Amino acid sequence: MNNNHKNPSTIFQHYLQQLKTIVHKIDIHQQGNPQILKHSLHPDMLPLLAQLRTAANFSLRCCCPLSGRERITFDNKDETFAGIQLQLDQTIQYLQSLPLNDAASTASLIEDQAGFTPLQLPAEEYVYHYALPNFFFHLNMAYAIGRAAGVPLSKGDFDGYHQYPDGFSFVSQEDQ
Repeated sequence: MNNNHKNPSTIFQHYLQQLKTIVHKIDIHQQGNPQILKHSLHPDMLPLLAQLRTAANFSLRCCCPLSGRERITFDNKDETFAGIQLQLDQTIQYLQSLPLNDAASTASLIEDQAGFTPLQLPAEEYVYHYALPNFFFHLNMAYAIGRAAGVPLSKGDFDGYHQYPDGFSFVSQEDQ
């Protein structure tokens, strides 16, 4: 296997690029109105802006300690589509600057907080059982909020691989 595939930074970079696409499509669909950034799937869940920022931050929470660096964030006070795009751009650029490390070869324990629970996990377990699932959870929530608002997002927007013809639906007109 190519070592780039063992490096979680490359996974985060790919999906942060997809998140930029999702944010752009939400922005266009909403005609620049940032009100959707306050929407959530349920009143007790984080709103879209927090889901987006949390996804970006999970990539840094994971990759900084793997690279022997202090955790940082590119959160900003700009609660607009431009503000979140800036955070995503800065996060991707920072991840690109980190040395490539194989998570499995990192022997140290990584400390973090899961809600109110302190964590201390071996690096590989931290990456694959905690950081990546949490990153994808928040990415999925952002996608779901966009879809719930009627944004025409596809599986291809999510993963960058799937392609479907315009107007394609998995539900036939007869089933509706």
